[in-house]
Amino acid sequence: MPAEWATHDRTWMAYPPSNDTFGSPGSNTLIYARQAWIKVAQIIARYEPVTVLADPADAAGAQEMLGPRITVESVPLDDAWLRDSGPTFTHRRDGSVEAVDWIFNGWGAQDWAEWGKDEKVGQKVADLAEIPVTRSFLVNEGGGFHVDGRGAVLLTETVQLDPGRNPAVTKETVEAEIHARLGTRTAIWLPRGLTRDYTEFGTRGHVDIVAAFTAAGTVLLHRQDNPDHPDYDVTRLLRSTLESAVDADGNQLVIVDVPAPTTIREGDDFVDWSYINHYVANDVVVVCAFDDPNDAVAANILAEAYPGRTIELVDARHIFAFGGGIHCITQQQPAPRPGSTVH
Repeated sequence: MPAEWATHDRTWMAYPPSNDTFGSPGSNTLIYARQAWIKVAQIIARYEPVTVLADPADAAGAQEMLGPRITVESVPLDDAWLRDSGPTFTHRRDGSVEAVDWIFNGWGAQDWAEWGKDEKVGQKVADLAEIPVTRSFLVNEGGGFHVDGRGAVLLTETVQLDPGRNPAVTKETVEAEIHARLGTRTAIWLPRGLTRDYTEFGTRGHVDIVAAFTAAGTVLLHRQDNPDHPDYDVTRLLRSTLESAVDADGNQLVIVDVPAPTTIREGDDFVDWSYINHYVANDVVVVCAFDDPNDAVAANILAEAYPGRTIELVDARHIFAFGGGIHCITQQQPAPRPGSTVH
């Protein structure tokens, strides 16, 4: 699997359908969700092609709202977190692109989730992209791992080893399957994710909200500086874990702390707002913003981490309100490897 900052052919997204998460047709919550997803899609479309899946009932309206620059494809959907329900794109030995279709079961068969349609999205995307598919026996989601393109992969014990996802599967089995599908050779396991990710509608520890490899050869790590927030201790545990880890070549990781927004609560709940959940596309990094003083701090850190790319800040509060961020709603399709004769 090439790193996210490798050249893309396209970004894939999904248009929020009416459901228990986003709300009923015409509701303010559904309108807010769609506006937030549209904003992200339109920004990315200035830098690379974008295809948005939309439930058949929404396809015509989605095309009108998204505009002519973005391709809309009619595909039955349960939800709109395409990083998780969609496929993972990798390179074959000849440099061409294929799709890994993980098993998707609603983030561990959670009581509130529906996935009868979304479990088929990986194959649907591969068909639309006209690329071959390899299927995995592992229940997994794209937000549950992150690769550096040089052999290392970040994983979380409470995701891949979650009894609701892969009961009785060992670390060794997970690592063997991950390495076989992604071409990695070193797994770096985090013990857990952010606190809010373990509430009713969480993913139980997705790594893409806490840590990310970068083009500069570093690992960006979410850091909560307010001791009143439970993630103050969590992020220090995660740093300690990464400090003792090495990359695929045996080198210690270079860790860059990215401070969390200064806001710690949204209503009665602690926020999981994070700048780590950004998306790297061709010539751009699309960064979550929260109308917070640390937005500018994060933008500067990310500019150093991804040199030569434009930093685009997008208000992500409405996306996080539904359970994720910008990285969660996007999925990159890499270009064929240079020198490949297969397209």
